[in-house]
Amino acid sequence: MTLIIGSLQLGFIYAWLALGVTITFRILDIPDLTAEGSFTCGVAISSILSFHGHPFLGILLGIAGGMLAGTVTGLLQTKAGIHPILAGILTMSGLYSVNLFILGGQPNISLLGKTTLFSFFADKLAGIDRNLIKLLIIAVISILAIALLVWFFRTNLGLCIRATGDNEHMVRASSINVDSMKIIALAIANGFIALSGAVLAQYQGFGDINTGVGIIVVGLASVIIGEVFFGRRSLAVSFISALTGSIIYRFIIALALKTDFFPAYGFKLLSAVIVAIALSIPAIQQKWAEHKIKKEGKDRASN
Repeated sequence: MTLIIGSLQLGFIYAWLALGVTITFRILDIPDLTAEGSFTCGVAISSILSFHGHPFLGILLGIAGGMLAGTVTGLLQTKAGIHPILAGILTMSGLYSVNLFILGGQPNISLLGKTTLFSFFADKLAGIDRNLIKLLIIAVISILAIALLVWFFRTNLGLCIRATGDNEHMVRASSINVDSMKIIALAIANGFIALSGAVLAQYQGFGDINTGVGIIVVGLASVIIGEVFFGRRSLAVSFISALTGSIIYRFIIALALKTDFFPAYGFKLLSAVIVAIALSIPAIQQKWAEHKIKKEGKDRASN
């Protein structure tokens, strides 16, 4: 039961990371590597403010920090003409120093005995199981996040962002400011990624400068795994798919690490293997379909 509840809790938290990756990777069609920096930015801001007794402000400013990071990446892409991958790497690299500065120059900070989002509600709802409270809080935030994104991407601004990802040249011809659309989308995406980091820091009770290392793989894995089950359909289904994929991914990781076969330090390798397998599934399905067609053709010819 502990394994199930823990996987659900982490699955919901990392789902916000997956939502951010969905915006850049699927809607905007841009490979954004800012995630590692913006995720840790959320961790750093949330940790330091929670340490000083402001957990809610920590989450809000953590989101703001992530949005600022996304804005910087967007400006590097659109105004400086830097390739999207390089722009993300530059922002991510610069954020390492910024995040370390936020943490006061120390690589990690403990929130043991400090008030966090979860301890605050646990104290208010005394008598209810703490793990249940955590799960309820995270689930509510996830539902609100998906509802907010679905609403936003149906507004005129959201439709312009979606159109930019579908056909940038057509959007430019329609006198829509493509640069602004990219910057706004990257800011929103990294805001959600930072939200994931901000809540995770308070959930696990500490913030670490290396928390975001390789986190983009986790986001991609969640998105791809969700698409394997749901396919690429409507916008709302895409967001629900990302959330479901995140939960499934956490269960896979938890089960793999629970066995003696896979050591805990192999987490990153396992994540990379899962993403590689998930990404290769469409190609495998296509080759299998082509093989069946060829086989049916040969059978008809022989008959």
